Amino acid sequence: MVVPGQQNQEEKVFYPPEDLRVDAHVPDFNSYLELYKKSIEEPEAFWREVAQEFYWKELPNGQLLQYNFDVTKEKVYVKFMEGAKTNICYNVLDHNVLTRNLGEKVAYHWEGNSPDLRLTITYSQLLKQVCRCANALKKLGVKKGDRVAIYLPMIPELVYSMLACARIGAVHSIVFAGFSSESLAERIMDAQCSILLTADGVYRGEKLINLKQIADEALEHCREKGLLTVQKCMVVKHHAFRINGNDTCNKLQTLWNAECDVWWDEAVDNASEECDPEWMDAEDPLFVLYTSGSTGKPKGVLHTIAGYLLYTSLTFKYVFDHHQDDVYWCTADIGWITGHSYITYGPLANGATSVLFEGIPVYPHVGRFWEIIEKYRVSKFYTAPTAIRLLMKYGIEPLQKYDLSSLRVLGTVGEPINPEAWMWYHDAVGQGRCPVVDTFWQTETGGHVLTPLPAATPLKPGSATLPFFGVLPIILNEHGEELEGEAEGYLVFKKPWPGIMRGVYGNQECFENTYFKKFPGFYVTGDGCRRDKDGYYWITGRIDDMLNVSGHLLSTAEVEAALTEHSAVAEAAVVSRPHIVKGECLYCFVTLKDFREFNHSLMDELKRKVREKIGPIATPDFIQNAPGLPKTRSGKIMRRVLRQIARNEKDLGDLSTLADPKVVEVLLSQRCEAAA
Repeated sequence: MVVPGQQNQEEKVFYPPEDLRVDAHVPDFNSYLELYKKSIEEPEAFWREVAQEFYWKELPNGQLLQYNFDVTKEKVYVKFMEGAKTNICYNVLDHNVLTRNLGEKVAYHWEGNSPDLRLTITYSQLLKQVCRCANALKKLGVKKGDRVAIYLPMIPELVYSMLACARIGAVHSIVFAGFSSESLAERIMDAQCSILLTADGVYRGEKLINLKQIADEALEHCREKGLLTVQKCMVVKHHAFRINGNDTCNKLQTLWNAECDVWWDEAVDNASEECDPEWMDAEDPLFVLYTSGSTGKPKGVLHTIAGYLLYTSLTFKYVFDHHQDDVYWCTADIGWITGHSYITYGPLANGATSVLFEGIPVYPHVGRFWEIIEKYRVSKFYTAPTAIRLLMKYGIEPLQKYDLSSLRVLGTVGEPINPEAWMWYHDAVGQGRCPVVDTFWQTETGGHVLTPLPAATPLKPGSATLPFFGVLPIILNEHGEELEGEAEGYLVFKKPWPGIMRGVYGNQECFENTYFKKFPGFYVTGDGCRRDKDGYYWITGRIDDMLNVSGHLLSTAEVEAALTEHSAVAEAAVVSRPHIVKGECLYCFVTLKDFREFNHSLMDELKRKVREKIGPIATPDFIQNAPGLPKTRSGKIMRRVLRQIARNEKDLGDLSTLADPKVVEVLLSQRCEAAA
């Protein structure tokens, strides 16, 4: 399915501004083609050259990239720089301070939820704080290979703790601090984490959230299931609660378990500022990050050290055309892969100065983004289409209050951007002079796989354009046949790149079944794709039971499981519905048990159930009473029909395989009221 509006925008091409080409890393399209050809035909030489930018305790032996994508032949695997030893924390901190002389350079300008909360952190200061945290973790018993759960808001301690884990060889598992206690518990149990890091609380806009209470509830869930592996919970006193000498927030009334809980400042502040790095094998695990799966159970995507370091570093350098005088800002949360790759590891590997932002786009006013760009003279800005569409509603007046002349490159991430939002971003925010790099990638890919390069790639609004170096995209039809030229079908990749995932934590079978079984010999993205006459790629959406809400990938099965836990619900089916701001929202059909009444009170209960089970991001926008669901004679729910009903489409296509076509008539008759 092609995103509406793409066809009539497709021929509108925007060429890179000449001033960007002067000192660009990839200055023109021919340079891109030459580098791309080398990365595909001579990958060993290409990646060895990139590796020379970093420190290796031991060099690799043999071939750099080894892999098997054909699940029918042998176990699926990817190995990169096997035999090499390094430490990613050493490379993004010590290497910058000791070798590149960047110790006094600003690593982060942190800006809190309130504009009054600010902190500037240099590379030397960051290194000291990371070493302190690393020593504190070691004192709590954390060692190489242990998993550490991190449930923190966007505060500097989040960066300190993830890098501290990397320094001592522990595996960090960061959980977005908007997830529910059950979601946090599920991730802790799956990864068998030994330590949990959290904060007493956080403000999101004017809303106060008691993170410590959510963390306590998560640990209780683990305890009830007999799967509590967490030995200690280290708690940060949030900066927002230290104003006027107050070290605690009375509003939170944080409960304390002296046997388990440890204050961050008591554990970290007195620890040594020196900590020798643990020298790790190239394929040792770096982190596990959970992403929703079509089975409803989140998958622990596993990334390893050397390949991830090189890939995030190179994509950041080239996609944002980073230079040492840039100030870069990615508005994502580190709880998602975008934050891992393009707030922490990628920028730090390049010695970049970044903005680290805790707040939301419209607090305390709708010009907060533009205010921050002016304040820090941001030159490279990376945000989500959801945020762009949200801010579009307020027009250009908030933009006109601030000086945005420092901007040189704009980026988007999380979902395909619709051409209308692309044009507003380009014309209103970038003032018609900044290229928009629309990046396509996934938690599993580790970094950008389809993306423009600012000075090299002619742009088409809504298109992810062309593959990054080392990436070989293919479009297949339903039968697994490769399609040439203009085509539409399944987006797959024929060979790996250094930053691709190495597995699903603790579950090789899930790894192979999810990504390699459908088309043996290819990595299957789960996305549909169209390639136009110029070879440009257009992402057309998920092809499985997933949806993308505000750039956050959610499993329909996960939401359905939450709904059916309610005592009134016999069955549930969840589909996506287009949303002007979120891109997609959740439209839920629920079949109630006998004699249960469908009313507003029940809808509120169901929404609350989903929030508690998964988190606020999964809250349904629409819940429709469904006395029956459209099923085939074999009992399979026809989700295609439900999606068409949710979107108010008139032509529902062939319904001949339905066991009871009258079910559709009932759903159609009730649809308008539900969607009002």
